[in-house]
Amino acid sequence: MSDYNTKKILILFAHPAMQKSRVNKHLIEPLTNIDGVTFHDLYDSYPDMYIDIEREKKLLVEYDIIIFHHPFYWYSSPAIIKEWQDLVLEFGFAYGPGGTALKGKKLMNVISTGAGRHAYTREGHNKYSIREFLRPFEQTANLCHMQYLPPFVLHDAMNINVNLDLHFFTELLRNMLTQLMNNKIDFKELASFEYMNDYFMGPES
Repeated sequence: MSDYNTKKILILFAHPAMQKSRVNKHLIEPLTNIDGVTFHDLYDSYPDMYIDIEREKKLLVEYDIIIFHHPFYWYSSPAIIKEWQDLVLEFGFAYGPGGTALKGKKLMNVISTGAGRHAYTREGHNKYSIREFLRPFEQTANLCHMQYLPPFVLHDAMNINVNLDLHFFTELLRNMLTQLMNNKIDFKELASFEYMNDYFMGPES
């Protein structure tokens, strides 16, 4: 754990088809060289899906803020994240009697979606909001005595302008990590926002 003023961030990244990625390969570029931020590519570390449970538990204990960074696959995450959760968040470690190793830490998602923001509304074709689809992650945080933060969401990944819009989101993400790391975010105010993005730039129209 870090001191009161600075927080250590662990990014658990999962993308099973990086060769097809349009946005994530750009988003992650500046994240791999920030002091205080550890970028952990799960598919790169475990191409056979055989997860080193004790290694992962030690990492979780060491960091203050845990981020699942992934494309939004079938209203959830790529398979390795579910496998990671099933194996690493053990009874007696993450929850249950004596399971307080993650207590007080923060958890959030950084995701990209193919559809625009309106698609994730009651009127949109997905019918439910991103926050509703991410409820399993939020409840996981609750069960593990962690604080769940609003997600950072990049919508419309198939159509985003790589040179302009994607550069903006990359810088926004980097700024978010810096603010989290330096403990500069008002978490009470943040709780009123649907997305972490909105906290920094205001809700989309």
